[in-house]
Amino acid sequence: MKKPLIVQKFGGTSVGSIERIQNVAEQVIQAKLAGNRLVVVVSAMSGETNRLVELAKQIDSVPNAREFDVLLSTGEQVSMALLAMALSKLGHHSVSLTGHQAQIQTNNQHNHATISDINPQVIQRYLDDDLIVIVAGFQGVNALGDITTLGRGGSDTTAVTLAGALSADECQIYTDVAGVYTADPRIVVNARCLEKIDFTTMEVMSKKGAKVLHLPCVTYAGENDVPLRVLSSFESGPGTLVKGRDPEPGISGVALQKRLLAISMPLHQKPRIDQQIKLCGIEIDCQIMDGSDYTLIAQPDAIHRAISMLSDTVIEETQVGLVTVVGEITASLISQSQQLLNLAEISVLHFCEDKHSFTLVIDSEAIDKAANVLHDNYIITNITVSREEKLAYLG
Repeated sequence: MKKPLIVQKFGGTSVGSIERIQNVAEQVIQAKLAGNRLVVVVSAMSGETNRLVELAKQIDSVPNAREFDVLLSTGEQVSMALLAMALSKLGHHSVSLTGHQAQIQTNNQHNHATISDINPQVIQRYLDDDLIVIVAGFQGVNALGDITTLGRGGSDTTAVTLAGALSADECQIYTDVAGVYTADPRIVVNARCLEKIDFTTMEVMSKKGAKVLHLPCVTYAGENDVPLRVLSSFESGPGTLVKGRDPEPGISGVALQKRLLAISMPLHQKPRIDQQIKLCGIEIDCQIMDGSDYTLIAQPDAIHRAISMLSDTVIEETQVGLVTVVGEITASLISQSQQLLNLAEISVLHFCEDKHSFTLVIDSEAIDKAANVLHDNYIITNITVSREEKLAYLG
């Protein structure tokens, strides 16, 4: 019977110094001694990618895309080699592989490539020899053999796609937090770490601002039934298991997005606006139709791109924030949320709803307060009520 296969991913903060790389090596060894086969995906050391970007821009403000990928890919190669050295010094055999050596194939889109195929045979051969396999995240090669990089969250994507290709038992994403929380614990005082969350809810949380897992990683894992576990690199604990498609009843979490921009345009121009947005691949976070106005809300760079195309139709531009409540949604819940925020002297400018969430548009400065109000009302209060009901039942 084969030992369980685990794919572990360590981000830039986790490998941000020699001391932290040595700590990662010890964690990897613990997992190995527990009877697992291991593939470890690493990001560049914290700050290294930014340093490389600045070096490139000192040469050319718009670097050649192919050579830019060659440069950026070196960050992960430093991490993988140092981790292999650390494991060797501790008496454990490993092998480090670039994206090319791991046979990670991508399309030809430099700087934002997509993984098209992974041939698992090379990695499997090393696993069969009982080696710990370390793979550089964030990179692959195209059909021409050129190095490509995967863009933001690329190491997460590498890890989960490898887990799918290798039929791993679990893909573990190590971060600087203990797991997936009901809200951002840096902002929401009473945020709770979840024991388990389903892919559907996690996708919505990621899309609406939760930064613990990148959306493409969650989407791939859900479509390919790859169990994800989010853990801390800095403290022990079970973390959060992301598995299954069926959401739990009730409200699961609150996500927030700060410092977005909203532009309002005439509603009768909507067909033309939507066509332009789609053609240019501009990602919009929220769309609102209110009276004779059509409002788009997105990240500032996306809005600036939209304005450059639609400047003749823009009526107004404002800075806003979004607070999204994720879970079972009803019309009464939306109305109640607006009332709760009004009582807290927070004005709701607009709202929009999806199948598994609704989003309130508010002034950007009030985002933190609004997230705490809604989180405590829908999650903390419900936890307390549930506990009291259980105690009453037990007598």
